[in-house]
Amino acid sequence: MPDKVKLSDIIDYMQMQNEEVSSYLNKETGELITLSNEVFEAAEEDQPLENFQDWQQEEIKTAAEIMETDKYVQLPSSFEIHEYKIMERFCFSIADQEVSERLCSAIRGSGAFRRFKDNILRLDLEDEWYKFRDEEYKEIAIDWCRENGVEFVDQ
Repeated sequence: MPDKVKLSDIIDYMQMQNEEVSSYLNKETGELITLSNEVFEAAEEDQPLENFQDWQQEEIKTAAEIMETDKYVQLPSSFEIHEYKIMERFCFSIADQEVSERLCSAIRGSGAFRRFKDNILRLDLEDEWYKFRDEEYKEIAIDWCRENGVEFVDQ
C-alpha cells in the first residue's frame, strides 16, 4: 500500500463522478483516476487500440487493468452517495421550522435539485449547505477508506 491518500483528494474525485464516469484508487500507487463508461466499453469489446488517440489508448489499457485485476478499488458512486438524501438531511437540520419546511417542500418532485439550490440562495443558506454537504462527503469518504483498508490523511 502506498503512503496515505489525502482524504480531500478522495472527496474531490467522489464529487467528479456522475452516471457517465467512475473514479478508482490504485491500491499499489495511491493514484486516483476517473474513467468514462465509454472507455470501459472499448476495453470490454477488445476494440483495436490503434483506432483511438494515444491518451484514449492509455485509458483503455487502465480500464482493462481495472477489470482484470484487484489492484483498483472503486470510489463510492454517485448512486451510493445519494445527494438527494444529503439535501433531505440538511433540510431537517435547519432549526427554523418554517425554513426547514420550505426546503423540504422544495425537494419534492421533479426539478428538486434546482428548486433546492434556488431556495438555499434565496434564504442565504449557501454557506451552511456547502459546509453540511462537505461534512457528509467527508464521512462517506472516511467510511469507504475504512471498509477498503485505505490509509488516509485528513488534509
